[in-house]
Amino acid sequence: MNDTNLTTTTEAASPAQATEATEAAERLIAEFRALPPDSDRKREIITELDANAQALPFLVSVVADPGEYDLARVESATVLRLWPPADPALRHEAGRALLTALRDPEEDLVRQYAAMSLAPYTGDPVVATVLDTTARADEDPLVRDSARFSIKEAHRLQETGAGRP
Repeated sequence: MNDTNLTTTTEAASPAQATEATEAAERLIAEFRALPPDSDRKREIITELDANAQALPFLVSVVADPGEYDLARVESATVLRLWPPADPALRHEAGRALLTALRDPEEDLVRQYAAMSLAPYTGDPVVATVLDTTARADEDPLVRDSARFSIKEAHRLQETGAGRP
């Protein structure tokens, strides 16, 4: 699954389905917050929230939090790549959260996934500039490669019109 223009579960749902999706997101988010900091269940919860538009603000907060479990941040970055928010303000916030993760000096894996997940957010000139600089000059070759992937993906998205809010 690599298409960033798919509809999230609450965008195409009936009112009853949307309510159910919201309740599921709230339940999973509460469980996430109650877990110990390094619980692998956190990563599983992020995976369960995949495609649930109600969870997007929460995922943005997870990816931006340097104190959060690294694999939960990686999963959040992946979901934000696959399901970029349709709301322009939240989309902007998601792009900036991924930039925050990209600047995390302690978590190379998080940085790689953040760089790889920035393609849908390059409409923000700051994101585009940082991504370009990262692709050319980051000290970590895997982060550079991830940024290059994201730039190619951003061009593909622009050509096809996919990933637009």
